[in-house]
Amino acid sequence: MKTEVRNLTRVFGKTVAVNDISFSFEDGNIFGFIGPNGAGKTTTIRIMATLDLATSGDVLYDGVSATLYPEAVRRVVGYMPDSLPGYKDIQVWEYLDFFARSFGLKGAERTRALNDIVEFTNLGELRTKFLFALSKGMKQRVSLARALIHNPKVLIMDEPAAGLDPRARHELRTLLKILAEQKKAIFLSSHILSELQDICDGAVIIEQGKLLSAGTLNDLLAQVNGGAPAPAQAQSGESADLSGTSPEQQAASAPQTAPKGVSVTLKTPRGEAEPVRLKLLEHPLTRSVDLFDDDEVHAIIEGNDAEVSRVVGTVFAAGLTVLSFNRNQMGLEELFMKITQGKVQ
Repeated sequence: MKTEVRNLTRVFGKTVAVNDISFSFEDGNIFGFIGPNGAGKTTTIRIMATLDLATSGDVLYDGVSATLYPEAVRRVVGYMPDSLPGYKDIQVWEYLDFFARSFGLKGAERTRALNDIVEFTNLGELRTKFLFALSKGMKQRVSLARALIHNPKVLIMDEPAAGLDPRARHELRTLLKILAEQKKAIFLSSHILSELQDICDGAVIIEQGKLLSAGTLNDLLAQVNGGAPAPAQAQSGESADLSGTSPEQQAASAPQTAPKGVSVTLKTPRGEAEPVRLKLLEHPLTRSVDLFDDDEVHAIIEGNDAEVSRVVGTVFAAGLTVLSFNRNQMGLEELFMKITQGKVQ
């Protein structure tokens, strides 16, 4: 199923919360939706989930309009809000059963759907607990189960990882990967960009209600670098083993198509990272250098492959020992900082 947001605009009084944005994604993909607070993410998500009406524009699911046919769209879209209502008089299984009935599931079909989703989200031990008594992580699992109860083709999630502990975030990532493998399209907003980096195939970036960039992670890298998409080797973070090779061989082993602003990690013997850091700082093409523990240096180097090799080569020429180095893919957080300007509505 293809999801298309076309020229979407939402105005509240004099405030343009969403300003003529367009993007698309397809089944089997996980797309992150990122932007500063107040950028218009939740408003966009609510329109996509048919909980709000656009001032103009539309959202299409395989050509079906969310504006004209909201009931039809709700049968193929699962919506997970950023928080679960804290009802004090309803148990988990009653809450899920209510939504199963709302989607027209009956008899054995409803029982099977409830049992399957409870097993998938690991809610078996929580069936009889009241919603208000659940922890944040447990509530998020119930919220995910509610969004999936009717087996939608598209899952839209608003800050699903907010407030979760590391274990709960790991469990959520695992579930999302499984859902993507089942060919569901997943669209989620999050401020935890390191989490999105691990699971997303692409991202949509907005600021002040305007679309800044959209596409696969490789597309976003290309836009930032002003050229062709980053090569496969740059994306993989593949390390080059430099032990036992000459400085010339080490410099020559640098990747051949580095983008501007290359992130490089150099591994040294224990206690020998500081001299490497100082040597890199001497070069004018070194933008920044950070020391991690006493055996790892992270540097951002400006320039093309040849220039990156020359900068790293000065470390070898000084007789300093580097066991290995690898060029790191630019992460979502760095992309976000480069693309956005920190503006608010």
